[in-house]
Amino acid sequence: MTTREVSPSFGCAQPSADPVWETECAAWLREKHSTEALAVMFARFREGESSMDVSLRRVIFRALCRRVGSDIQIGTGVVLKHPETMEIGDCVFIGAQTMIQGRFDGTCRIGNHVWIGPQAYFDARDLVLEDYVGWGPGAKVLGSTHTGEPLDVPIIATNLQIKPVFIGYGADIGVNVTILPGVRVGAHAIVGAGAVVTHDVPEYAIVAGVPARVLRSRRDR
Repeated sequence: MTTREVSPSFGCAQPSADPVWETECAAWLREKHSTEALAVMFARFREGESSMDVSLRRVIFRALCRRVGSDIQIGTGVVLKHPETMEIGDCVFIGAQTMIQGRFDGTCRIGNHVWIGPQAYFDARDLVLEDYVGWGPGAKVLGSTHTGEPLDVPIIATNLQIKPVFIGYGADIGVNVTILPGVRVGAHAIVGAGAVVTHDVPEYAIVAGVPARVLRSRRDR
């Protein structure tokens, strides 16, 4: 079997300036419409693949969020909850059918040059993804858990504990990874496909498995 090595595309791309009409239209929409009304508008163009659908998704997405940088790409079927808490950097790709679920008093920060694969799920009530994070298709982050107390109450009816999740600069999260509440993934770390991450991951570490364990450091030769 032959392995090919090609130059990166997304990771080395420089953000291009957005059309002036998009930024002006987004500002006007934010001024004139409520978050609820904007969410309804976004849903109208969520599934379309025409150039008009793509442009209007970008415009309304920008109007919905607290801050959005330039050159964002938004796939079809993306779902947002409490986008008014979300800050998103330049040159970000959000794949099809991704769900980002915030909270009215939460914090969600996604840095520059972040690539999010299709069907990703983010419990984004206290979430930071630093610059140049790669997020594999189907990967998930959970930011909260029920206390399960008192014992005679259904678990789903007990209080939630929201714990921050932090993904460091340049980290790569593999396909179908699950990251649990309170986890910090260090810069430049690699999390292998299908891993369930229950504890912090050191910088430059390669981890894999269920639960995820450190296999080695990328600094090792």
